Amino acid sequence: MRKGVMRPGHVQLRVLNIQDALAHYRDLLGLIEVETDALGRVYLKGWTEVDKFSVVLRESDTPGMDFMAFKVLNEATLDRLHQDLLGYGVAVEDIPAGELNGCGRRLRFVAPTGHQFELFAEKEQPGRYGVGNHNPEAWPRDLTGMKAQRFDHCLLYGDDLDGTFALFKDVLGFDLCEQVLTPDGERVAQFLTVSMKSHDVAFIKHAEKNKFHHASFFLETWEDVLRAGDLISMTDTAIDIGPTRHGITHGQTIYFFDPSGNRNEVFCGGDSFYPDHAPITWDADKLGKAIFYHDRQLNERFLTALT
Repeated sequence: MRKGVMRPGHVQLRVLNIQDALAHYRDLLGLIEVETDALGRVYLKGWTEVDKFSVVLRESDTPGMDFMAFKVLNEATLDRLHQDLLGYGVAVEDIPAGELNGCGRRLRFVAPTGHQFELFAEKEQPGRYGVGNHNPEAWPRDLTGMKAQRFDHCLLYGDDLDGTFALFKDVLGFDLCEQVLTPDGERVAQFLTVSMKSHDVAFIKHAEKNKFHHASFFLETWEDVLRAGDLISMTDTAIDIGPTRHGITHGQTIYFFDPSGNRNEVFCGGDSFYPDHAPITWDADKLGKAIFYHDRQLNERFLTALT
C-alpha cells in the first residue's frame, strides 16, 4: 500500500576531488551544475528534473554515498511518516530546512542494511533546465556529454535485506518488483519501487553494511547509451561493463566509474510496474543472466568494487 512517498529526490556522494568530480558529473554525464554552498558542496540536476537539484557532491577523504533521499507528497505526509518510523522503532534525525540549499526539512534514518536515507516534502522547483514548463522546446541546445535526463535510482549492498524490505514495505509503502532467491528461499537481491518504474532503490546481500554499488542516471534511447560508451572511451574513463542489457528490469545499460571510484550507470528502457503486479523472481544460479543478459555472467569487479 502506497504511503505518500513519491520518488527518489536526491543522493549525496563523497568524492576525493571536487574539480575532478565536476569534470565527470557535469562535463561527461551532462548534469547541470546548479551552485556551490558555503560548505563547498556542489549541487547538480538532470535537465528534465523540475526540482532544484538531485545530486550533491561533497569532498571527502573516502568515496561513497552519504545518503539517498525520497520526496513525499506534502508536509502532513512527512509528519505522519515521522511518527510511523518512530512507532516502528527507527531512530529519526530531524534536519532543518535550508541545511541543503533550497530544500525543506528532512527526516534522516538508518535502514537495517546500514544505509542512511532521508524523506523530505519541499524543495525549490525552478523547472526543467533550458525549456521550462510553458510551451517547452524538445530539449535544451547547450547540453553536454551524455545528456543525463534524471537521477533514477541507487543499488546498495548490505547484510539485512529482510529487515530493510520490511521497513520499506510496511512503513514507506514500497513494492517488491523483482527478486533473486536461493534454492532455500533466501532473498539475496531485491528491487523496490514506489512508482511505475522497475525500481527506485535496490539492495544486494553483502556481509558488510552500508556499501554503495552505483547511482544510476536515465538516458532516452539505446543510441544514447551507445554514445555514452563512446564518450567513456574518448575520455579514458574507467569502465566496468557494457553496453549490454539487463535481464532484471530489461533496461539497456553501461557501468563506469567516477574519478573517486564511485560506480555510475546510465541506462534506457526498463519495465513498468503497477501495484497489482506480482514480483518477478530469478533463481540465484541464473544471477549472471539476470544482471547481464547477453554475457550471462558477472565479472568479479561488479561484485566486489564497492565504496
